[in-house]
Amino acid sequence: MSSNITGSLFADFPAASDADWRQAAEESLNGAPIEKKLVTRTPEGIDLQPIYSRADGEKLRLADEWPGLPPYVRGADPLGSRANGWFICQNLAGVPAHDFNAVLRHDLIRGLNAISLPLDAATKLGLPSEERATGAASEREKGLPMRTTEDVDHALRGVELASVPLFASAGVAALPVTMLLTNWLVGQSQPPSNLHGAVVGDPFSGWLSYGRLPVSLETTFDDLATLTSWVQRDGLRLRTIGVDAGAWADAGAHAVQELAFGLATGVAYLRALDARGIGIELAAPRVLFTYALGSNLFMEIAKLRAARLLWARAIAATGGGAEAQRLVCHGRTTAWNKTVLDPHVNLLRTTSEAFAGVVGGCAGLQVGAFDACERAPDEFSRRLARNVQIILAEECQLGRVIDPAGGSWYVETVTRQLAEKAWSLFQDIERRGGMAAAIREGYPQALVEKTAAERIGAVELRRDAVIGTNLQPNLREKMSPEADFATPYTTVRSGPDAAPEVKRLVPRRRAAPFEALRRRSEAWLARTGARPKVFLAGLGPRKQHAARVDFSSAFFAAGGFEPVVAKGLETSESAARAALESGAPIVVICSTDETYPALVPPLAAALKAADKPPLVVVAGLPATPELQQQFKSAGVDEFIHLRANSVTLLSALQDKLGL
Repeated sequence: MSSNITGSLFADFPAASDADWRQAAEESLNGAPIEKKLVTRTPEGIDLQPIYSRADGEKLRLADEWPGLPPYVRGADPLGSRANGWFICQNLAGVPAHDFNAVLRHDLIRGLNAISLPLDAATKLGLPSEERATGAASEREKGLPMRTTEDVDHALRGVELASVPLFASAGVAALPVTMLLTNWLVGQSQPPSNLHGAVVGDPFSGWLSYGRLPVSLETTFDDLATLTSWVQRDGLRLRTIGVDAGAWADAGAHAVQELAFGLATGVAYLRALDARGIGIELAAPRVLFTYALGSNLFMEIAKLRAARLLWARAIAATGGGAEAQRLVCHGRTTAWNKTVLDPHVNLLRTTSEAFAGVVGGCAGLQVGAFDACERAPDEFSRRLARNVQIILAEECQLGRVIDPAGGSWYVETVTRQLAEKAWSLFQDIERRGGMAAAIREGYPQALVEKTAAERIGAVELRRDAVIGTNLQPNLREKMSPEADFATPYTTVRSGPDAAPEVKRLVPRRRAAPFEALRRRSEAWLARTGARPKVFLAGLGPRKQHAARVDFSSAFFAAGGFEPVVAKGLETSESAARAALESGAPIVVICSTDETYPALVPPLAAALKAADKPPLVVVAGLPATPELQQQFKSAGVDEFIHLRANSVTLLSALQDKLGL
């Protein structure tokens, strides 16, 4: 009855069309075209529309897609997370080896339902014990040595592996690490079948991280084939082949690159195993993909859905069946967008990223601690990270819904756009001889380096906001003098049979350039007892100077400069007097383009005539080169404006002040 009433009510009104909305929207934009004002261009080259409609969904023909069925866009399992939820993992890489067991057992009874076993670089590279200290010194603090059953016992004593899955990325050493784990279980009078989860080999990951491997790729693939055959023969519920696609995202890659390079890596591993007698039907179900989860919520949800579509398409093209086409993935929050400054904002970032991972269909999820990019997480920060997932599961009840993003015209459209672009890039890699050949050439590394530079450039131009860093910084915050905890330094010695040296894939954080500026200002504060000051000379009535005073204050605060604001200054003479009395080494002239020709030259000249002349900056960029030169001739040193690279400019000013 209610539906009949609703239908009759709607019948009284004409149906609105896309054209009607466009007309109303452009009227609200004062006639500006929607494409110019409301369409967002992403780093992936996708134009995000302001609105998606039924017509967008009808183009996709979604009726035949279901969770748990090929091509698995809607999830690898027909019940999604309703059946078993998802694995709640935690990165314990910063925990010292002697504390690891106690910390792990403490966290397991407080919400973890899976173990993430961090291994040190020496273990993952399979280095001999005598090379451990020299070969991977910095990594020892960020992972566990796993060379003997005693090492395993120190880490896992008292942990019931039959009840909790274990996940470990073992680089080129998955075979010996798995042997150690099963031997330890036997020594504990437990069957090897108690070991379940994933102990994965991922040779490309180590190759890219360190620029070289101590053994050849052929040897690593031989070991991977042996391991996969063994666990299959003995019936172990263990994934053995890892694809850390997220490493590309941590280096600054966009979603298309992460998807394409992950797919190309997985295909390369399957080819290598097939050449060793491990067919696709046996190998593909042993693969575990890992993706990094970033800030763009809907893009990240679509990325995980596109990953399943791409894998199913690639496996189907080789004749693989439905089970082989099923992609299972692990998600972890990325380090790319995390900040040392205002670190509690990272809690908000990881919450949205974890949400994207669950909605996108991760089988397991690892949420980083809010302070992980600066120090080893303590019990407090681990608890907060863990509770993000527990709240999503228990309070938000995300596990109650199967494929909650399914049918969204927006998400479904972006999913297909990502898949199409990633497939094209994957084919490019294939034309170059596959992923190993492309890595040797340095091709994917160069693409990601270019993308990272462009994305960091957008942050430096403040077109891309990083809250608490380049936007809304907190000058009362004191930075720790500690080095960036997330950045490895590591050298690897290799023998004559080693894989060739390649260009490294370097993890980056987009906030790092601004953090470097702030560290310089913090050092100045420590030496002098005060932050470097900048005098903002607001000339004329408020409406004349307010916008540029606010802009200048935010611009300089991002570099650690303390703004001293003087508003309503009437003349160039009074402004010069107030600025010089403040003692600030930088003076910013803030008014309008129309008033600048009369105000700037006498004010700049008066400031430069002082015994200790400050640096003079104009807020805004004069319209013509001639006017710019006129202002510079009068004494103006710099112009700050929307197109200015704030990091470059602020760094230059710090140099001039001797910070």
